[in-house]
Amino acid sequence: MAFLNLHKEKLQDNFEFLKKHFNTHGVAWGVVSKMLCGNRTYLKELINLGVDEVHDSRISNLRKIKEINPQVQTVYIKPPSKRNLADMVRYADVSLNSELNTIRWISEEAVKQGKNHKIIIMVETGDLREGVMGDHLVDFYAKVFDLPNLEVIGLGTNLNCLNGVLPSADKLIQLSLYKQIIELKFSKEIPWVSAGTSVTIPLMLHKQLPKGINHFRVGETLYFGVDLFEDKVIDGMHGDVFELFVEIIEMQEKPLLPSGVLAANPQGEVMELDESLYGKTSYRAIIDIGLLDVDPKYLLPVDEDFEIIGGSSDMLILNLQQNPRGYKVGDLIAFKLKYMGALAVLNSSYVEKRVV
Repeated sequence: MAFLNLHKEKLQDNFEFLKKHFNTHGVAWGVVSKMLCGNRTYLKELINLGVDEVHDSRISNLRKIKEINPQVQTVYIKPPSKRNLADMVRYADVSLNSELNTIRWISEEAVKQGKNHKIIIMVETGDLREGVMGDHLVDFYAKVFDLPNLEVIGLGTNLNCLNGVLPSADKLIQLSLYKQIIELKFSKEIPWVSAGTSVTIPLMLHKQLPKGINHFRVGETLYFGVDLFEDKVIDGMHGDVFELFVEIIEMQEKPLLPSGVLAANPQGEVMELDESLYGKTSYRAIIDIGLLDVDPKYLLPVDEDFEIIGGSSDMLILNLQQNPRGYKVGDLIAFKLKYMGALAVLNSSYVEKRVV
């Protein structure tokens, strides 16, 4: 059976590293928990770090956070849907918004529940996911800032999430200017300028973060220690907070090429044969995890002496060449994970989750 280890001391180190730098720059921040897919054990480890603000894109996960510690501020980080508004207002203290009608509905629901709800207005800065166009922002704010049981606490943006547009000082300065314009025009304070996600952290570390930026929403860099500008682990952080271990369930020396008439496999792929490989063999291992659990391109083998050459719903196939490490049936193969790989594995109920 495959299992995923969370190394709690490495997670703590990464948290303390980020906390130190955010404190130095006077920046508030919350931890994005969506990658943990609501796993209660891992959510408890997150809260035990000392996290006082948690962000998620699933209301059910925010409900679990409130059950673990009602004092943690919860933030819903995608545009809310009308049919989920009652639960969203119930379990999220803050939400990210970019639609007028939705904000009006949130206000109505907050009145019904006798709650005050906070919102961050998302602003489009070039990546073309969610966000109000800058030219419309003042008019947009004018229509929502005095709605009952509602408080606009910030302007925010998302970059690099859809089209890969990287944050820059110019884009973030523009966001800060929007805040100043609104505050002057309406004589209302907007406490937060939420500059974005992990991809913006390198600007802070290189002292290129504009002074007006005072709030972050961080997931990937906490869990993987990664500098998303340079795709490498930041000095002083850990890239292996999560490790996946999978058991070898078959080990055989087999031909490199299949035999027989070829058609499309269940994934719709037709293999192209390299005829120079006819007659050659290698050791092939089958491991106990499959495409149902994770896309192999997001797995990073700790041992670089083999490659993943294919898979089916419940098994992946490894080419071990001549098996220089002497792997055998029952041995465990270790993998690090890219973000989307960890997300898939954590969402799989067929992979055991452990804390080390």
